[in-house]
Amino acid sequence: MSVAAKSSPLVGKIAVLTAVFVFAAFLTSNRVHASGRSVVIPDPAVDAPLASNSGKQTAVFAGGCFWGIQAVFQHVKGVKEATSGYSGGSVATPGYEEVSTGTTGHAESVKIIFDPSQISYGQLLKVFFSVAHDPTQLNRQGPDSGTQYRSAIFFANDEQKRIAEAYISQLEQAKSFPHPIVTQVVPLKAFYTAEAYHQNYATLHPDNPYIAINDAPKVEHLREQFPTLYKK
Repeated sequence: MSVAAKSSPLVGKIAVLTAVFVFAAFLTSNRVHASGRSVVIPDPAVDAPLASNSGKQTAVFAGGCFWGIQAVFQHVKGVKEATSGYSGGSVATPGYEEVSTGTTGHAESVKIIFDPSQISYGQLLKVFFSVAHDPTQLNRQGPDSGTQYRSAIFFANDEQKRIAEAYISQLEQAKSFPHPIVTQVVPLKAFYTAEAYHQNYATLHPDNPYIAINDAPKVEHLREQFPTLYKK
């Protein structure tokens, strides 16, 4: 979303409606995955086993506007927290307007705190690739464009890197997508929590046209495709 669409209610409404109409026409002609269409993909062949004891681990993903990514993972069993923020850039303590210029190197990201005894890192990746975003779109996602909307996995340790790289290779070999996966796999150096008004945005604004078109379908596809992982 543009800065105006996320910060000014009146200007934002106009911008959102314009984006919705344009994007709806785009979907009709191209039927892209990013609009909320899910893709059925295999389980990761390389994954961490479920832990014997409950605990907390961190995963950080980027894939377009963080509203939708956060909304999806808030409905995944085993996820304790999902927080919108910024990762991948060189600017310390970035703000939304600064990140939106595309000059900070940061991507809109979501930090996920999960219980490894309830869900594996590989299963989180499966949700990320299949219903949360389209990993074949370079520096954009649906109506949003710029490096701040890139697809990225910020790994916290060598195991996460190994699992992520192996899964991308598996999906490429299986030709799970019609186009190459462009998702970056890079180390997590820092995560900066986004402004309060971005947190839980999809839940708090379900009638926002942007949410209805772009994000609500993703949550619905999660419910349909992953009934054992979905939580209300």
